Amino acid sequence: MTEHPYEHEVKALLAEAGVPVPRGVVVRGDDFLAARELAGPLVLKAFGPGLTHKSEAGAVALGLAYEELGPVAAGMRERLEPAGFLVEEQAAPGVELIVGLVRDPAFGPVLLTGLGGVWTEALRDTALRLCPVAEPDARRMLASLRGAALLDGWRGGPPVDVDAVVKLLMAVGGPGGLWERLELGEFELNPVIAGPSGVIAVDARHLPAGSAPAPAAGPSRETGFLPLFEPRAVAVVGASTSRPNFGNMFLGFYRDAGVPLVAVHPTAAEVAGVPAVPSLAHPGVDVDYALVAVPAERCAEVLREAGGVPFVQVMSGGFGEAGRPDLEEELVAAARAAGTRLLGPNCMGVYCPQGRQTFVGGGLGPPGTIALISQSGGLAGEVIKVGERRGLAFSRVVTLGNAADVTPAELLRWLARDEATRAVGLYLEDPRDGRDLPAALHAVLRDAGKPVVLLVGGRSGQGRRAASSHTGGLVSDRRVWEAVAEQSGAALVTGQDDLIGVLAYFQAHGARLTSGDQVLVVGPSGGAGVLAADAFDRAGVRLDPLPAERLDALRGLGVVATGNPLEVPVGPLGRAALVAEVIDALAGPYRDVVAHVNVQSFFTYGSAPEPLYACTRALAGAQAAHPGVRISLVTRNGECAPEGVEDEVARIAAAAGIPVYRTMEAAAVAVAAGGRHGVA
Repeated sequence: MTEHPYEHEVKALLAEAGVPVPRGVVVRGDDFLAARELAGPLVLKAFGPGLTHKSEAGAVALGLAYEELGPVAAGMRERLEPAGFLVEEQAAPGVELIVGLVRDPAFGPVLLTGLGGVWTEALRDTALRLCPVAEPDARRMLASLRGAALLDGWRGGPPVDVDAVVKLLMAVGGPGGLWERLELGEFELNPVIAGPSGVIAVDARHLPAGSAPAPAAGPSRETGFLPLFEPRAVAVVGASTSRPNFGNMFLGFYRDAGVPLVAVHPTAAEVAGVPAVPSLAHPGVDVDYALVAVPAERCAEVLREAGGVPFVQVMSGGFGEAGRPDLEEELVAAARAAGTRLLGPNCMGVYCPQGRQTFVGGGLGPPGTIALISQSGGLAGEVIKVGERRGLAFSRVVTLGNAADVTPAELLRWLARDEATRAVGLYLEDPRDGRDLPAALHAVLRDAGKPVVLLVGGRSGQGRRAASSHTGGLVSDRRVWEAVAEQSGAALVTGQDDLIGVLAYFQAHGARLTSGDQVLVVGPSGGAGVLAADAFDRAGVRLDPLPAERLDALRGLGVVATGNPLEVPVGPLGRAALVAEVIDALAGPYRDVVAHVNVQSFFTYGSAPEPLYACTRALAGAQAAHPGVRISLVTRNGECAPEGVEDEVARIAAAAGIPVYRTMEAAAVAVAAGGRHGVA
């Protein structure tokens, strides 16, 4: 096969893989006699160097009779100087699709399909999955297209043989498919014509990669990460006796947490009251975790002395992220020579109340069941402090920075087995081990049954280089991450507040997470209900009508509205237990009930907070009475409450396992995430 294989060479490969292609012949000279046996109408295609996009170059002619091949080819020769011609039987019309492969720099081969032909660029109606795909993935890809109705038959047209389309997708992107045998680059079939009797790939293009392919996922190193989170003792390298720095700050955090501690200083006997030794190699140093806060040029030297220390965190920056990959490579080599695992560099460290591990001030929160893996230390600190303010309790939080050694996928696999963790949040920018990340997510979500919420930074950047084929241009960072979430079942969110909100939902309702679509929204104000319906629609959550057989029960409560969202008079002058009574009457079909109150009304038309507290306590009682229903509370306009009121409402709700949100949008994202868990 040539360096840039011609279409007929690619189609020969397709035929070997069982992909239907048109019957055709290759003609190198002027004699088209071999094409006489082909059934017309015929297609003539010129091929040669530079003829990647044949239609734009005028290198394709359709609907020809055998006698027309010679004259049309002569005209193409005058304009194009081709190496030869491909003559094929013209396929019958049908639904035109695109099927393609492209190698993502982080995740490796990605399969794409969608509406093809002239619609590819006009509509960009496509779906992506990471290879290898399973048959359910292929079917969901087709069902997700905006033009999916075309496959079922449109305006009297015959339906497409969807099974044949799925078989084609599996031949390209499934286990043992072409993605494993091709050097990607890019690979594109556009169009594939699908009809009632099958599919046929009428155009094919393969552009091999110009650089080495992304490495395949390697085996997990199966590190035991417990000492990372619950170290017996900690060393801090880099605290100063004269000019306080980050090392001194962390020394203070650890001292306040009460963890056994030693400072590393070249000359001092103690630093800020903490005993000091000259190096990590000093006799008697017996720690599980060392934090290094010295200039980047000195970090590798420190790691070379860290033999016997299971984990070393390099807080210092100035490595690959600052244009010094050489320093980062030296750091990794030093860690491996010392037999230690490297966290970072350019990271803040670990937070684990159970193990007295911390990188944030203000003391340790309560131990909990929520884990967080973050490539940003600053964002992780915000999630910890804001999350604890909203009732989150953490089991393990780890920041990775450049993730030069310890990677997100490794940690995910360990968290899947960690009994202290019940749900996981991720903030990632560069997954580092992208080929292994989907399998690690599977271990957490499928094997361990623990929900995951994923926040990705940098999805809306410049994207990737302009591609020679449509496929490369249709793949973007954002869409690949969406494919990762779709295939794994992780909830993908777009902001820090939603990351915290979804984790709060998982913490409250983790034991009750089951798939399903039935959601009820109930509370005061018709306008708020309409806006709630919009918010849930944007989040992809369906609000079905109320069951007709339950409407009499509502009328018995004095509720005459029948919509969903359901409007009920909740406020300072209403019955505190009314929403709970509605839940009693309607809860049976619903997996989620989102109750909302207008906090402002409680203090505009009343002054004491007790009616609001009573309403919250009634919801708590309803949650206890209906353990199979997941109740969430939205306190709209909560800033209108006197100081301390929101905290007390949150305390009452949290004690009952009810998450509290300040906006309907935040609740909708969380409920959507809960409905996704276990569905993919």
